[in-house]
Amino acid sequence: MKKTLILMAAALLGFSLSLGVVAKTLRLAYETDPVSLDPHEQLSGSMLQLSHMLFDPLVRWNKEMQFDGRLATSWERLDRFTVRFHLRQGVKFHSGNDFTARDVTWTFNRLKTIQEFKTLFQPVKEIRVVDDYTIDLITDRPYPLVLHIATYLFPMDSAFYTGTDEQGLAKDMLKKHADTFASVHASGTGPFIVTGNQPGERVIFRRFTDYWDKNSAGNVEEIVMIPIKEEQARVAVLLSGEVDFIAPVPPSEHNRIRNNVKVDLVTISGTRIITLQLNQDRRPEFRDRRVRLAIVNAINNEGIVKKIMEGFATPAAQQSPRGYAGHVPDLKPRFDLAKALQLMQDAGYEKGFSVTMMAPNNRFINDEDIAQAVSSMLSRINIKVDLKTMPKTQYWPAFDERAADIMMIDWHADTEDSANFTEFLAMCPDRESGYGKYNSGNYCNREIDKLAVLSQSETDTAKRAEILQKIEQILYDDAAFVPLHWQDLAWAARKGVHIIDVLNVMNLPYLGDLVID
Repeated sequence: MKKTLILMAAALLGFSLSLGVVAKTLRLAYETDPVSLDPHEQLSGSMLQLSHMLFDPLVRWNKEMQFDGRLATSWERLDRFTVRFHLRQGVKFHSGNDFTARDVTWTFNRLKTIQEFKTLFQPVKEIRVVDDYTIDLITDRPYPLVLHIATYLFPMDSAFYTGTDEQGLAKDMLKKHADTFASVHASGTGPFIVTGNQPGERVIFRRFTDYWDKNSAGNVEEIVMIPIKEEQARVAVLLSGEVDFIAPVPPSEHNRIRNNVKVDLVTISGTRIITLQLNQDRRPEFRDRRVRLAIVNAINNEGIVKKIMEGFATPAAQQSPRGYAGHVPDLKPRFDLAKALQLMQDAGYEKGFSVTMMAPNNRFINDEDIAQAVSSMLSRINIKVDLKTMPKTQYWPAFDERAADIMMIDWHADTEDSANFTEFLAMCPDRESGYGKYNSGNYCNREIDKLAVLSQSETDTAKRAEILQKIEQILYDDAAFVPLHWQDLAWAARKGVHIIDVLNVMNLPYLGDLVID
């Protein structure tokens, strides 16, 4: 089977010989190819990656989790409702049209009609044009995450997408999985243009000669993107030299790549947290802070990362990863078995009790193995766990039903912001507001709710960080949930492809900046 997969991958790559591949051509293999050239057809990681290649956002995240200007050169907050953006001048779209403020407003008006993006941009009341290169983004309430959502705003060429196509259909029509004009034509301001697209086989990109960022060190002139779904086949074509770069890299293949002198494995800590929630409505024992602390102290986060994750994770003691506004550097994992046993005794449960636990077995890396390890660790403090694991399609309905005493959940904040974790995972569950929607532990602390709501309207970044850090400290002291780890991210490339320089925790390599020796 493995040999067959490798041969299939090689067949897909055979065309590269006829392209006359040169040093500045990047051949990369991804798990899947883009579903469309329309950046708004789907809100997903693969489409955001494509957006950074064909378009440019107003601002983007850097490695320090700060914002770099792209099509916006600078910005300032005018009042609690308004942020003014100064746009880059002299920028050309792939069509040759000039980029101006009207393209930003046109794109925003299109986004407002799409449910996935409509939710993201819900706080934005309007984008007002001040002049051709100045816009005011106005929110309907004081909103601190304007720059966060601006990373999702990739201006499209309004003139290019205006009018009708040969079939008389609107060029800006958006329809999933349809042969619309926007799905097969693209005019952005990004570093690459599409020169060939064969869905399921390959997409070919060429450097946009009029790209505005002349300061970029990137020297990739051509990208050949090949979708290879099978993990072993993807690794095999890298090791054979048929491609220069692959993503994602399965943990089971890490050692194989590390042991090959011709390639590099690059891993960095991610921002997706893996946690356990303790249902206080189902189990009165979990209402006792001492019991929750005992459970936290009984679980060896670092041991799970070392033995089960094989180092491919970062042990966690809080929701917020490093770089987030709410991250508290002093909070550390608390594995202490003796202390855990003492806490159980202090709470009157030295003889323990029995609980049920559910976890997925195909949602995230090693989820079933992690759940089994936790069950074993809890047995050491006389908590007997009846564990049930299941495929994610069955798990999420069970999670929504709060069907077990302990349930596992992972979370990534789309806004890359600490408050997002709290709003969904830690606030008191409230069906009307939606707060605590995924808080299967039914943990409820009104002080947390008060602080989380306060953070939503605090536009002073320093004051807001203090609020979010206070939330993390309270959750830590209260053992509100059981933090396990943040999943790491991994890429692999041949020697001489400086992929580390363009990586970030959003898992969106900025390939326009990539340098190949």
